[in-house]
Amino acid sequence: MDDTAGGTGLTFSRRSLIAAGTLGAAVPAIGGAVAALPSAPARASLAATRRVTIYAEALPGGLVGYGLQRGQATVPGPILEMYEGDTLEITLVNTTNQRLSIHPHGVDYSTGSDGSPLNDSYNDPGETRTYVWRSREMFAAAGRRFMPGSAGYWHYHDHAMGTDHGTAGVAKGLYGALIVRRRGDILPDKQFTVVFHDMTINNRMAPNTPMFEANLGQRVEWIAIGHGNLFHTFHLHAHRWADNRTGMLESLGDPSPVIDNKDLNPGSSFGFQVLAGEGVGPGAWMYHCHVQNHSDGGMAGIFLVRNADGSMPPGAEEAIHRFQGHTHGTSGSHTDHQGAHG
Repeated sequence: MDDTAGGTGLTFSRRSLIAAGTLGAAVPAIGGAVAALPSAPARASLAATRRVTIYAEALPGGLVGYGLQRGQATVPGPILEMYEGDTLEITLVNTTNQRLSIHPHGVDYSTGSDGSPLNDSYNDPGETRTYVWRSREMFAAAGRRFMPGSAGYWHYHDHAMGTDHGTAGVAKGLYGALIVRRRGDILPDKQFTVVFHDMTINNRMAPNTPMFEANLGQRVEWIAIGHGNLFHTFHLHAHRWADNRTGMLESLGDPSPVIDNKDLNPGSSFGFQVLAGEGVGPGAWMYHCHVQNHSDGGMAGIFLVRNADGSMPPGAEEAIHRFQGHTHGTSGSHTDHQGAHG
């Protein structure tokens, strides 16, 4: 990875996401690094061009992932971040034997950086190609209105493997989160990417879905992404957020509804920040699809909120063991449904 930031002196730091499928056991190729922002937002006049190299690599189990370093691809891929006004130059190295690409949502790009075969924008096997993504701030329009900027919780994915729409690439794990921030946005302590794809979460099913961890009071940022062919909703137990760009209310009069469940359908994405365990305390809290036969079928995971000192809260380990031992299936029997919801 090129750590320089277009001559601005800014650098990428790398933060690990905790995405183990079982307590105390690492799960390969789940979670990702973060091409992160500097610790303090830059002024608008300091809009940067950042350069990053991403490697597309075959992984065990028939998966394929994106990674910031050779040999470190994950599913999902790394979280990519930029401020409005920034440009991100991505050099994609295809180490596989299939064509693939990287296509973004929510930002500006030319046809040459579209990442689709329609525009002859993809990497052949072994090919290296640079894609340029641009972002912009909102600006005034006629009629006392404003045109929106790029800020939001977006995502990126393959658009060339298997079909001209990248169906095989997405199915194999070529996807990740893209965040465009406004200057002055609050930065989180932890970030989690959750991708609902058909009947999987990050290409896994319960009880092997990612278990995300934070300490009580830490600011946690969730990025939820939908892929595949099925309707989903995302529900997080014991936590709620404002249904707007950041998940936080802007003022006492902010009319944004406060929710704890939101539709998450193919191609959609959203994000929000919460304080881990705020008002409810530490514990093993479930996240899952709220389509009942989807959660019963394995679309569920655990958000483990530890005590503020990082220790395990009472009852959490027992709850995790119950989750790991629960048989997720599509049977309609009473036994099969017990434990599907925390």
